[in-house]
Amino acid sequence: MTTVERVVRPAGYAVARRRRASFLLHRRAALVALVLLVLLAGACLAALCLGETAVAPGEALRAVLGQESDADFVVNFLRLPRLTLALLVGAALGVAGALIQAVARNPLASPDVIGVTHGAAALTVTAMMYGVTSAAALPWLSVTGGLLAACLVYVFAWRGGLHAGRFVLIGIGFAIALRSVTQLFLTKGDVQVAQQATVWMTGSFNGRGYDQAKPLALALLLLLPAVLWAARAQRTVSLDDDTATALGVRLGATRLGLATVGVLLAALATGAAGPVDFVALLAPQIARRLTRTAQLPLLCSALAGAVITVAADVLARTLFAPTELAAGVVTAAVGAPYLLWLIVTHRTGGRA
Repeated sequence: MTTVERVVRPAGYAVARRRRASFLLHRRAALVALVLLVLLAGACLAALCLGETAVAPGEALRAVLGQESDADFVVNFLRLPRLTLALLVGAALGVAGALIQAVARNPLASPDVIGVTHGAAALTVTAMMYGVTSAAALPWLSVTGGLLAACLVYVFAWRGGLHAGRFVLIGIGFAIALRSVTQLFLTKGDVQVAQQATVWMTGSFNGRGYDQAKPLALALLLLLPAVLWAARAQRTVSLDDDTATALGVRLGATRLGLATVGVLLAALATGAAGPVDFVALLAPQIARRLTRTAQLPLLCSALAGAVITVAADVLARTLFAPTELAAGVVTAAVGAPYLLWLIVTHRTGGRA
């Protein structure tokens, strides 16, 4: 069969088939994805137009399309590289947060809350204090630090199973400890390098662009098959343990695989732009509440993460102009109250 055949299913689902491939579609999730794409397009246009030098939308679009424009330098050399990095970082953090929350079955379990990004930051800052400042090396150090932190949290949280509440609490403890290690190196290291590391830790896109975006884009492309696998595999980890086991699902291996993909995405994003806090916490929950799906929707989480980071960067540049804030400061101002609300209202229990 060469044409796409759609079979409507109950509860708002549909199946799209083409030859031997079939895809389960949630109509509300598809609508939400479309709305998020429109919002993202608007945020991107604002990022290109707003700033110290205002650019008309038509001029910005002409510059991006390669047509003659007076705003070519401002758009293509100053704002577009920064926007590209913000898009990639936001999408990576959105998917990372969704995968880790799916594994832990807990909306509090995002990479920045449980210590993954703090591990990436600790090793990166430590390396910077010892003279490693290569743009090619720092992202891989971030990945290593994030993986080490995630392994420690997983090992200490395991007690015959992965309890969601213990997983989050131990992760918060490691996050505090790793932040203390980072601050120790910042106070004992060279002043100039410490200032550079401090700027990196705020999660700012200022001064960053294609040099950071290209390695991140390549890494995301290589991880795409794993993300596609995770989109299907996360359906099984949402089941209770007895049901999943009866269906022949290897829960331990599946959870470990999902967590590994999530940690890699979060660490890569941190290495590219520094810790942009709370994006991985907010994006999956926003996507889930909008789509009303049983599982965390990865595509909508990625789009929501991109919208958050791009909008935060625009606000960081324009809110107190000519003074520029870091995007991480804006996301923290929104995410911290939301985290407190989750802690107060969420009731932990059961095994993940």
